[in-house]
Amino acid sequence: MTRTNEVGYTSVEICAGAGGQAIGLHQAGFRHLALVEIDSHAVETLKENIRNREEWSWEREHCDVLSADVKKFSPAEDLKKSGELLLGHGLDLLAGGVPCPPFSHAGKQLGKDDERDLFPRMLQLVKKLNPRAVMIENVRGLMDPKFSDYRDWIVAELQGGTYRGEDGEQARAVGLGYTVCKWGILEASDFGVPQLRPRAILVAIRNDVLKDVKYEWPTPTHEEPVSVAESLRQSMFDRYEPYFEGAYAERARAAYDRWLSKARTRDAELKGKGGGIAPTLVGGSKKHGGADLGPSRAKAAWKQLGVSGLGVANDAVTCRERETEGRDLFGDDGPMLTVEQAAIIQGFPREWKFKGGKTAQYRQVGNAFPPPVAKAVGESIIDVLKAARERDQQENP
Repeated sequence: MTRTNEVGYTSVEICAGAGGQAIGLHQAGFRHLALVEIDSHAVETLKENIRNREEWSWEREHCDVLSADVKKFSPAEDLKKSGELLLGHGLDLLAGGVPCPPFSHAGKQLGKDDERDLFPRMLQLVKKLNPRAVMIENVRGLMDPKFSDYRDWIVAELQGGTYRGEDGEQARAVGLGYTVCKWGILEASDFGVPQLRPRAILVAIRNDVLKDVKYEWPTPTHEEPVSVAESLRQSMFDRYEPYFEGAYAERARAAYDRWLSKARTRDAELKGKGGGIAPTLVGGSKKHGGADLGPSRAKAAWKQLGVSGLGVANDAVTCRERETEGRDLFGDDGPMLTVEQAAIIQGFPREWKFKGGKTAQYRQVGNAFPPPVAKAVGESIIDVLKAARERDQQENP
């Protein structure tokens, strides 16, 4: 039988999307027993990359990629590949980037009154799976004062204590046996992601695991932000270079130079004030039309970086086939980003492939949790799990 030490640290992730969080946790050292996602295109993205990427060979054998509504996800019934491993060794981490619209300003901040709120379901799964650690990611808006009572309820459900009930009276929860070690905000640009993207992260550790071990919140990996100019220079050059000879030659060289100059100038203007990073990418939802780079303020910020935010460009092959160079590369506001470039802005590895049409792919990217941030949080959790294992082995050799 496979020993826990041989598989490292295991995780189950709900609302997995295109794999932003899964990539980061995998890089941190977790091995996924299950990735649960309702969007069919994102599910195909996960399957495609697990199938074709060598570093995901463990998941090919052991991970169930489930196309399912998390409200109907039943670990006991749905985990075919990983059920025995889960049963024999328990679960190290339950993670999830539960839907953010209930707490985002764009989503009207309906909170618990929003049918998309999956915090209650997350807590049910904590009770069912009894993981050694819990990680929940959401938008910064969740930390707004208007949601303080809701946050108190979630903390009380995990670790016990009082909270204000819906009737305004004090209520008490027994708790699930966890300590909420930290519920705070991490800024993606502090971890090498060339984007303004604050995320609210909750980390809880099971009490019998934590004991005397101290949890350490991730510290920034980058003193200076990585700029859009630096991040996109190579990919932008790759898009323009095929046109450096021929009918578009003069126009292409001028457009590339203009973009690079504008992006670098903006970065220089903002040195010490956050640098020339991108505004927050917004994936949107199926209820809205085609993809673009966000609301008017975001589009204005992109324009200052030499990029048109009015849409998403076709990939290089499609651009040539459909002759969309005028829109994609030579627009007055600069080039539009391709899905691949948006993925770079989110911190995805360049080789990660997305499935579905252009708009479906862009939504997967825009809604993702940046892998470098997930990696940092994952490493902070593994530090605790590792210390707890070593302690327990010393106490019970």
